[in-house]
Amino acid sequence: LQTGGSRRTIGFTRGFSMRLVLPNPGLELRIPDYDDLERMEKEDAEGRPQWDNKAQYILTCVGFCIGLGNVWRFPYLCQSHGGGAFLIPYLILLVLEGMPLLLMEFAIGQRLRKGSVGVWSAISPYLTGVGIASMLVSFLVALYYNTLIAWILWYLLNSFQQPLPWAQCPLSENGTEFISECQRSSTVDYFFYRETLNSSASISESEGIQWPMVVCLLGAWTIVAICCVRGISTSGKAVYVTAILPYIVLAIFLIRGATLKGAVSGIKFLFTPDAEELIKPTTWLDAGAQVFYAFGLAWGGLISFSSYNPVHNNCVQDAVILSVVTGLTSIYAALVTYSIIGFRATEKYDTCISENIVRLLNTFDLPEDNITSSNYDAALNHLNSSYPHVMLGLNLQTCDMQKLLSEGVEGTGLAFIVFTEAITKMPGSPVWSVLFFVMLLCLGLSTLFGNIEGVVVPLKDLQIFPKKLPHEALTGATCIIAFIICLLFAQPSGLYRVTLFDNFAGPLTTIGLFELIAVVYVYGINRFNEDIKFMTGHKPPIFWQISSIPLIILVILVFYLVTQTQKGLTYFVWDRNFVSTLQSCRLNCVKLLNVLYFMFHRKSFRFRHWYALCRLVNVKCKQKEKPKKHPDTMLETIA
Repeated sequence: LQTGGSRRTIGFTRGFSMRLVLPNPGLELRIPDYDDLERMEKEDAEGRPQWDNKAQYILTCVGFCIGLGNVWRFPYLCQSHGGGAFLIPYLILLVLEGMPLLLMEFAIGQRLRKGSVGVWSAISPYLTGVGIASMLVSFLVALYYNTLIAWILWYLLNSFQQPLPWAQCPLSENGTEFISECQRSSTVDYFFYRETLNSSASISESEGIQWPMVVCLLGAWTIVAICCVRGISTSGKAVYVTAILPYIVLAIFLIRGATLKGAVSGIKFLFTPDAEELIKPTTWLDAGAQVFYAFGLAWGGLISFSSYNPVHNNCVQDAVILSVVTGLTSIYAALVTYSIIGFRATEKYDTCISENIVRLLNTFDLPEDNITSSNYDAALNHLNSSYPHVMLGLNLQTCDMQKLLSEGVEGTGLAFIVFTEAITKMPGSPVWSVLFFVMLLCLGLSTLFGNIEGVVVPLKDLQIFPKKLPHEALTGATCIIAFIICLLFAQPSGLYRVTLFDNFAGPLTTIGLFELIAVVYVYGINRFNEDIKFMTGHKPPIFWQISSIPLIILVILVFYLVTQTQKGLTYFVWDRNFVSTLQSCRLNCVKLLNVLYFMFHRKSFRFRHWYALCRLVNVKCKQKEKPKKHPDTMLETIA
């Protein structure tokens, strides 16, 4: 079956093939042939930005893919899904899901020399919604991502003092005692929730603006605008710092972490495998989602970056290099993170033991060196058997090293609470704090360069602005609008909104599925293979062709729908109906932008099944009955 020159072939043997094609008239007229492509490359050399060299392109892609999630999400997923056992589904899906999609985005952007909207509309006008969905996701992610950068800037500015402001509780107004709210929680919690965000008890309490955060937001968006003002001509220079510096800082932290007491315990705990996790669907779902985030897939940034490459650039080699770098960096960052977490857990364990020893010595009037950390367990067992009633009344703390290590924290909690607490216990803590937040700043900015590129280039492809509008003006206007919207995050309820965006702003799996269907079944796998042969000199190996089947992503998406329909989603301190609206919107973005126009336009029975699948996503979310709270009821923790 062949329509409009589009054919799909999956070759299993030389004598057997399976072909499937979707109607796509006019494809030959919408895409340039190979002669036109080389002519366009010469014309683009004068009017379109180009990479200075291959290293600049690779560093930009590495910086875009290696973001904050590699530091604070991947280690948490390893810890919560069986340690080293999580690496198995992650590496499998990295090869079967991540690498084919990465090659697809690299190759299709390089072949058609357009951004996400231009690429998919050239393949079929009905697929324009896929590009628009990617553009919207890039914009929404940029909003909350740069808010995180504003928080990082705030912590970075506060790191240039000794002692660090989150190392001890501030004094009350009369200056005679510490603020009780801080004493009942912890110094790092108080600084983050009170001094930094002044977090409200609920999202409905949105009165006032945190002006220090507004200033940090303005600074963050100014940095992004300056670095992206001329597209890759300026951001390509910045990545030499933002993409390389994090690896240097991670190496410094790894060396320092390895010398800290308890670092080995943290690393052992991280990679202790739990094989039972492999049979849980949530483990594979989280691994699949992490692959999308780790590679920056379906955001549109990689398509835009590859569109600036020479026509005959080896995109297959680029995909392999980036896949290896991304996978190794995730493991590398996990080693650093859990060496610090192991040190923090050991410090807490030792403090717990010391406090219990002091209480026992005072209660039983024992000599100072009678009970030490080395004989603590034996002494505790002896006292429990000899004086059970007295010991029961002491209410000693439970000191459990494994429990302290298993207190996995992801996202902002890992960066702004766990790491900051560990840094305060290091000699020369301000130096380590500056290094840490400079690293996070570079990681965040590198990703934002791709997000802004994934917004500005598609806007130009849509041709809704005059062609004479300078790239600088469009970039500046995008950053100004984004800054104004980000003022929502500078309110006391900003943390709640950031969490909502983090959870619901990116339907990447859905967009990735439609991208793969578009290339394989609409553009045609044969045509795609010939394009790669023209650009690189050889067709992709059979592995790439077989793994391009959308089956894996479809299975992941179906598993997600099944698991979400079987249980209610939980969210702390938020109105149930509003979260339900956002959750439905999250996975229906492509439906609204694309399916309504494409699938229902043809009245196709086949596509009505897709509509039914999308309808299954109308999942009800529910509010957790007992949300976590700080020791002081004025503070509330978002999970």
